[in-house]
Amino acid sequence: MPFVEFTALLALATAMSFSPGPNTTLATALAANRGLRHAMRFVWAVPVGWSALLLVCAGGVGALVVAVPALRLAIKVAGIAYLLWLAFKLSRSAQLGQAQAGRMDVGFWQGAAMQFVNIKAWLLALTIVAGWVAGREDSLARLGVVLPVMVVFAFSSNLLYAATGALLRQWLAQGRRLLWFNRAMALVLVITAGWMVKA
Repeated sequence: MPFVEFTALLALATAMSFSPGPNTTLATALAANRGLRHAMRFVWAVPVGWSALLLVCAGGVGALVVAVPALRLAIKVAGIAYLLWLAFKLSRSAQLGQAQAGRMDVGFWQGAAMQFVNIKAWLLALTIVAGWVAGREDSLARLGVVLPVMVVFAFSSNLLYAATGALLRQWLAQGRRLLWFNRAMALVLVITAGWMVKA
């Protein structure tokens, strides 16, 4: 892959991975509510689920999603519904004890599966396949470069957001700070769902 293309890939990966979205918001909220150790299941799940999504898109399913509006709509509706459900659960957690009781519990497989209803993840996977992989003679070699780069970015961005949430954990434990933090994170998820409606 030419250096210019690789640099463009890094720029796209940075912008898409480190900007707020469903994954980073949830990683922050999970770590703030239940600690970094608990959030690591989700942090690891994101690159695993996203890698599977990228491979599915590279294998041709991405073109099918683009070609069949009903399939795209179904993914969008499922993603919006899931984000709103997470936002509702998150907005009700006011104490760390409540969060530990299971209000904010997203496991590894749930986090990996979430990538398949995450419109931002789909857009990124489709963009990368169309721009860097599909229709190239060396498409497998390109996929071999793109996939590890994106795994590193997916892991790093969610780890950074989760670490930030974990650092805030003790401060949030005082008074009603956690409730307002959770409601702010829930609002970000609702705004993301609103963006997905227009995407």
